[in-house]
This record gives sequence, C-alpha cells and structure tokens, in this order.
Amino acid sequence: MSSGAVRAPVSQLIHSKEDEVESEEPKKKSREDWRKAKELEEARKAGTAPAAVDEEGRDINPHIPQYISNAPWYYNAQGPTLKHQRPQREDEQGQLEKRAPKGLDITKLVTKYRKGACENCGAMTHKKKDCLERPRKILAKYAESIVVHDEHVVQETAVNYDEKRDRWSSYDPANHKEIIEEYEKVEEAKRQLKAEKLKKNPDAEFSDDNDNEDKYVDEVDMPGTKVDSKQRITVRNLRIREDTAKYLRNLDPNSAYYDPKTRSMRDNPNPHMAPEEVEFAGENFVRFSGDTTKHATAQLFAWEAHGKGVDVHLLAEPTKLELLQKEYDKKKEQFKSSTKEHIVEKYGGEEHLKAPPKTLLLAQSEEYIEYSRSGKVIKGMEKPKARSIYEEDVMINNHTTVWGSYWNGGRWGYKCCKSFIKNSYCIGMKDPEAATELLQPSTSSNIPESEAVTADPISEQPNESSSSSSSSSSSSESSSSSSSSSSSSSSSSSSSSTEEEKEDVKKAEKKRQR
Repeated sequence: MSSGAVRAPVSQLIHSKEDEVESEEPKKKSREDWRKAKELEEARKAGTAPAAVDEEGRDINPHIPQYISNAPWYYNAQGPTLKHQRPQREDEQGQLEKRAPKGLDITKLVTKYRKGACENCGAMTHKKKDCLERPRKILAKYAESIVVHDEHVVQETAVNYDEKRDRWSSYDPANHKEIIEEYEKVEEAKRQLKAEKLKKNPDAEFSDDNDNEDKYVDEVDMPGTKVDSKQRITVRNLRIREDTAKYLRNLDPNSAYYDPKTRSMRDNPNPHMAPEEVEFAGENFVRFSGDTTKHATAQLFAWEAHGKGVDVHLLAEPTKLELLQKEYDKKKEQFKSSTKEHIVEKYGGEEHLKAPPKTLLLAQSEEYIEYSRSGKVIKGMEKPKARSIYEEDVMINNHTTVWGSYWNGGRWGYKCCKSFIKNSYCIGMKDPEAATELLQPSTSSNIPESEAVTADPISEQPNESSSSSSSSSSSSESSSSSSSSSSSSSSSSSSSSTEEEKEDVKKAEKKRQR
C-alpha cells in the first residue's frame, strides 16, 4: 500500500457532488432581483430603457406577454429570444432529387459461386428463401459455372421526414416514357387497321374511339349491365342515373344539408310540402326503423347493467345480454302486476279501472237506429238475442212451446198442453180449467201426492169409460171391507186409463194425417 496516495473522506466527496449539482441548477432570484427585473420591464414599456435584444440582434417588443416571450425549458435558451416562435428552416435539406439505381448491376458479371450468396441463382443480394428466380435443376451452389448479375443495393440515407416517406424515391421517369411509347404504338396500329378497313369498304362509318370513350360510361355503371373490362373507365358511381340527385331536390342553399363524402342527406329537403306529396323525405327514417331502436335499448340496458356490477357487453356477449333483458322485462311486468293487484285488493276500486263503453266516451256508436218525427225509436233498439250452443225455438211433436215453459206442483212441462211427460205428442187443451182442477193434489183421498198427479191430462177428459170405471171403483170401495179388494180395483182402473190414452193418441194422429 503506497503512502503517497491521499484519499478524501466519503463525506467530503458527497458535499463536493452537491456543490456541483447546485452550480448546474439556476440560482433562485431573491426579492431584490425580482424588484429590479420588474422595474426594468416597466422602464422598457415606458421607453426610458432600451429594449431587450435576442441572439440575432433583433429588438424584442416589451409589450409581448411572458407566456409568448419566455422559451420553454427544453429549448435551452441562454437569454431573451423569440426564435422558438418563428418558423425554423432545416439546416440540412433532404435530397429528394437523388435517385438510387435499381435493378440488376450489369457492369459486373459473376461466373463462380461465392460464399454467402443465394444457393439458387448465385446473387449476393438475397438468400434462397427470398429468391424470385425459377428453381434451378442444378443449384448455383453445386454448379461448375454460373452467369449471374448482382442487384443494386438501395441504401437508406433519408435525412428528414419527407425524404424518409417519399413514395417516388429513386423513381426513373424514363420508365413512364416506355409506357407512353407502348401506347403510341398501339394507337398507330389501330389507325393502320382502320385505314385498311376504309379501303376495303369506303361506305362504312367509323367513329373515333377517343372521342366516344366516355359516351357509354353511364350505361356501364347501370346495375345489371355487362361490364367490358377492356373499356377504360376512370371513376364508377353506384347511383342510378335515372333517379334525381338528392342535392337537386331543393336548390335553396339554406335547405337540408347534403354531405358529398357519404352522399347522404339526413333532413327533409322539402319540409313545407305534405308528407304524401314528397318523393324523398330524408334519410333520418333509417335511424328509427327496423331494429335500430331495439339495438339502442339493448345498449342502454347493457350500460345500466354494467354500472350495477353485471359483467355483460353488447358486442362481446349479445346472447347473454338478450336473455338477461328478457328475464328483467318479465320480472318487471310481474312486479308491476303484483303491485297493482295488492293496491286494488287493499283499497278497492277495481270497477274504476275498466274503460267505460264507447257510447259514453264519444256519445256515439255504430248501431243503426231509426227515429220518427216525434223522436220515438222506430227501429234499432231491439235487444240482441243471446246465443247458445243448444238449438233454440225448435218445436217437436206438434208442441207450440218448449219443454220447461210450464211449472206446477214442483214439476216441469209443456205450456201448450199442460203435459208433464217430456217428448210426448201434443193434442192441445180443450178444457184447461178442468185440467188444472184435476192437477191439484187431493187431501181427502188416501192416495199420496206422487200417485195422484201421475195421470196425464189427456186421460182425464170426460168419457163413458172413465165414468163407468169411477162408479165401479166407488161401489167396490163401499161394498168391500178388505184392503185387498180396494187395491185390485185401483190397479184395474190404472191399466184401463193407460189403454185409453194410447187409443186417444192414435185417433189424434189419424185426424192430423187427414
């Protein structure tokens, strides 16, 4: 360890570095320095002190605000200057006119394969995977002798922004001259061919193709027409030329705005005309037709759901969003209906929720009613007949009324003949009062009510057989003392009455047939 080397302590080194940093940073102005700078600025504005001078020797107007005159911190200005406010010229201009050679370098001919060259063709400017030549049967790497020219290597020597992005860098206008010469040769051949056709057929009419090349452009643009690929067309338009252009609907410059870029006119160009008379009413209807409103509603629902913590997105998960929206709408309707039912159940008033008939709301109806001069209804106030699934007003078996039109003694029957037998044949009533008396239940006899009214009114009509049977039954009741004789007489009388009923029905049918 040498004794001549003197080492400084660490604390001293740290203090020395802090001093260097402080020397590099600008010193803070004191209160006195700020006051002097303010007085100098006021003096320059008043004209008593000379104006500040920039690095180029130009005077700086003292009335320029500080936010314009002060240079930004990254400009590294050493004094007052306005250079940062003036357009700056590039010190080194890009050489846009400089052209780098392209294509093959025919000045050098290579006959042997070189290490690192393309294995297919032998050029040094590219590798085998980038080679655009045809695949050789014998690769240049294994061939004894080759004939190949290297390509010119383009070096990127761009200086500025424009030169780096120059689309026509190293373009040779001579290439365009070759294209022009080729077109001129084609036109010359066309003229010669046309001259030969005129010699063969002088009466034929030929039109100049150059004059009429745009004549059928509109027809080619029409949809459904055949397009000739050989015909030169510069611009194609999808608009059908038969339709009136949108911007020609209303020539007033203050009318609806026409956007030429999108070829759209949102508003109605003729708002003062009736809607049924307007051929074109603007394109705003597209924004409110179809599924646009549905899509907007779904987007709003997705935003609200995402704001409440539901992980759903309209474009990422449309099916999930649709199912959530359907479920939400269903639950919402159920909640509304349950709330409505609860309120009606609690407070009542369900009859007020029903809409009144139109006759009360509008004081008119579609029913046809005829009135007399005095205001009396002549026609139109008939009550509509109630419709039923059963047949109505159908009379059977000569009845003039239906079954159930008559009721007596707890039994139903026909009103026309006072018969209690359903589907019986009607022969009418000659003495209804006698029938009603016979139908009344007798309290003096020992026969119960159910047996007293079983006889049909037809059999109760007065005749000789009935009187004889009644007298015989009474005599037998008085003479006999046993119950067996009375029961036998009653049974014989009932059997004779049924036979008489059948005979009377047969007679009535014969009379009806006559």
